Amino acid sequence: MSSDLSSRHRGTLEALFAEPTRAGIAWDDVVALLRALGAEHAQGRGSRERFTLNGVRMVLHRPHPRKELGRAAVRDVRDFLSHAGIEP
Repeated sequence: MSSDLSSRHRGTLEALFAEPTRAGIAWDDVVALLRALGAEHAQGRGSRERFTLNGVRMVLHRPHPRKELGRAAVRDVRDFLSHAGIEP
């Protein structure tokens, strides 16, 4: 699956799975990756955003005031992708 992604999307995917867990991955890059993978994306209440991919659901809070994910959110996205069968 990841071979069909653009180099930018592959870079984001690799950053999400990097060890030790990185902070500072741009929210817009993560959303673009999830959409490229075919995830459904819906706005929730407030800063909540819902994603569904391969039958797996995740709710994330859009980061603010910064535009990058913290380590905990990166781990959440990594777990979501793993459960959905996506790995770099």
